[in-house]
Amino acid sequence: MPQMAPLNWLILFLFFSLVFIVFNTVNYYSFLYSTKSEKSKKKILKLNWKW
Repeated sequence: MPQMAPLNWLILFLFFSLVFIVFNTVNYYSFLYSTKSEKSKKKILKLNWKW
């Protein structure tokens, strides 16, 4: 039915837009930062030169 074609295109556009938005929000909020419980300690190498 040609009369229903614009409605079908609109429904398809809304469906794929909704899927795109949901996919992007899930990917954005599922990103987990690696929490470091220890502070990184820099190793200080002291060279004691005796001149």
